[in-house]
Amino acid sequence: QVQPVESGGGLVQPGDSLRLSCIVSGGTFSTYVMGWFRQAPGMEREFVATISRNGRSTYYATSVKDRFIVSRDNAKNTAYLQMNSLRPEDAAIYYCAAKPDTGDVTLFTRENRYPYWGQGTQVTISS
Repeated sequence: QVQPVESGGGLVQPGDSLRLSCIVSGGTFSTYVMGWFRQAPGMEREFVATISRNGRSTYYATSVKDRFIVSRDNAKNTAYLQMNSLRPEDAAIYYCAAKPDTGDVTLFTRENRYPYWGQGTQVTISS
């Protein structure tokens, strides 16, 4: 059973940084495209970022491009989302998702591409 587990959420102030982690158990982590999504209260879950199996290709939502950085360490079965210059509108539950695949990362922006999901970690932004 493939199980992603997120951690690293918390309460921060606007302008702060936060790093989320997603450790994946089961299967072979290096074969998964990893995605990050978020869901704010009353909103649909939305795409944030994705990273290829070897970490060389990444793709971001326009709203987070140039502020967030997605990375991975295949030796640790872990993906990361470094979030900088956080804004109130970044507050949400953040989810990571895994998909065994080799395709172009720009094709992995839709939720239904990912069969494996974590439970989410809450990011709250308040001054």
